[in-house]
Amino acid sequence: MDNGDVEKAGIVAEGGVRLDRALVTLFPDLSRARLQDLIRAGHVKRDGLPARDPAAKVAAGASIILTVPPPAPAEPVAEAADLPIVYEDDDLIVIDKPAGLVVHPAPGHESGTLVNALIAHCGASLSGIGGVRRPGIVHRLDKDTSGLIVVAKNDAAHQGLTAQFADHGRTGPLERAYAALVWGLPQPRAGTIRASLARSRFHREKIAVVSDDSGRHAVTHYAVAESYREATLVRCRLETGRTHQIRVHLAHRGHPLLGDTVYGGAFRTKAARLSLEARAALTALGRQALHAELLGFSHPRTGETLRFESALPTDMTALIQALRADAGDPARL
Repeated sequence: MDNGDVEKAGIVAEGGVRLDRALVTLFPDLSRARLQDLIRAGHVKRDGLPARDPAAKVAAGASIILTVPPPAPAEPVAEAADLPIVYEDDDLIVIDKPAGLVVHPAPGHESGTLVNALIAHCGASLSGIGGVRRPGIVHRLDKDTSGLIVVAKNDAAHQGLTAQFADHGRTGPLERAYAALVWGLPQPRAGTIRASLARSRFHREKIAVVSDDSGRHAVTHYAVAESYREATLVRCRLETGRTHQIRVHLAHRGHPLLGDTVYGGAFRTKAARLSLEARAALTALGRQALHAELLGFSHPRTGETLRFESALPTDMTALIQALRADAGDPARL
C-alpha cells in the first residue's frame, strides 16, 4: 500500500447485487461514481482477488478490501519528459505520441500523462485552456494508439482548432488518417462505414454501435492497403472523430484490430493460425494495432494548411514484416 493510501474492509451482507452497489452500502462516505472509478482503477479486492467490473454480481459473505488513494491535486502537475515533437510554434505543438502514453489525467492515471509533460514543456501558457484536467487538448488518442496529436498553446489557438475538429473537415482542410491491422479481409476492399456510436449500456467502458437516436453520427472511410493470410493492413480516414470510432466500426464489420482485447477478444484464437514469428510479433505488440499516421489542419492564426505524416512505429512494422513472411507474397493494392 502506497504512503497516504487508506484501506477499508467489509463483508457483503446481501448477495446478488452489483459490486458498486455493495460498496455504496459498505462505504457510504464515498459516492457511487467515486467507487466505480476506484474499482476500474484496480483499488478493490473481492475475496483477495482484484475486482475491476463495477457491474459484477457479488455473493453474500464476500470479503471486500478497498484501497483509497490520497486525493489527487486539483490541477495536473508538471513532469519533465522527452516529447517526440514534430512541429512547434507560439500557438500549437504537434506530438508523435508513443503507444502507452495516456493523453490527460484520469482516475488511475493521475500522472505520467502527455498533459503533465506538456505543462513542464510549455509552462504557464497552457493554464486554463480547455479545462483544468485537459489543458490545451483539442482531440485525443487512446492510450495504446500511437501517432500524431495537436495541442493548443493559447486560447485563440484552442478555439480555432476546436472549431475545425467540431466541423470534421467539412469546410476546411482538417484530415486524419490511420493505419490499422485487422483480422480477415474486409469486403468490399474499400468503402465507408456509417454507424452511430454510443456508450454501451452493458459495459460502460466500451462504445457500441446503436440504431436508435441515442448514438452520435460516425463515419469511417477505409481502404485495404495490403492483405496477408489471416490479416489485412487497412488505411482509414475519419469523417467524424468519436471515441474508439475506428476500433468499433471495424469490429462491427467483423474485422477487429489485431491486439484489441476490448473489441476483438473473440478473435484471440485466430492468433493460433499465424506462424510462430507472427504470433511472437503480435504478442510483442501488446496493444491494438492502430497508428495515427496523418494529421492535417489549418493553422488557427495564419490560416496556412499544415500537414504532418508519421511513419509506422517499430512494433507495427515488425508485425507487418512477420505477416508478410507468413503469407509469402502479400497482395498489394
